[in-house]
Amino acid sequence: MAKKANKPAEVQALPTGYCPDLKKVYKEEIVPALVKQFSYTTVMQVPKLVKITLNEGVGDATQDKKMVEEAAEELSIIAGQKAVITASRKDISNFKLRKGMPIGAKVTLRDVKMYEFLERLIRVALPRIRDFNGISEKMDGQGNYTLGIKEQIIFPEIEIDKNPRIHGIEITFVTTAKTDEEAHALLKAFGLPFKKHNN
Repeated sequence: MAKKANKPAEVQALPTGYCPDLKKVYKEEIVPALVKQFSYTTVMQVPKLVKITLNEGVGDATQDKKMVEEAAEELSIIAGQKAVITASRKDISNFKLRKGMPIGAKVTLRDVKMYEFLERLIRVALPRIRDFNGISEKMDGQGNYTLGIKEQIIFPEIEIDKNPRIHGIEITFVTTAKTDEEAHALLKAFGLPFKKHNN
């Protein structure tokens, strides 16, 4: 009898007292560097990464509800935490969409799980993008940043044989930064590979 697919990664408990490398890097290296760069008078002014949200819309979900369930399961594996199914907020007749109909999946990561995911994203997933030359620098004007991933298979947890459907994921980084410049400096210090501009 064939084995069932691996259970979502959220079942794997992290060791008690575990502190991700990037959390240590933030406290020991990033905070002092940003205090110096922006001349903050106290470390309390240094922007923090509050949460990372992963969102996946399933355009064909109006025809096949199973696709939404598969998307939620896949997002759970990528994030290491159980994803929730998102529903339409209103009726859109052109797309045969009714209010309350499942249309995608979403997961919000904080603290340890957030840092752990960020480390995997920077060190493992992004370098797997073909002909990769960095990510866009465009922030949202409120100190947050959204990264669009075109193919979920850059995450090694996803087995293409079991998940033949290629789709994108939106990853949003929410910070306490008051300006885009500060948010950019924070995320760059964490290691997000923004595109380099030739002067």
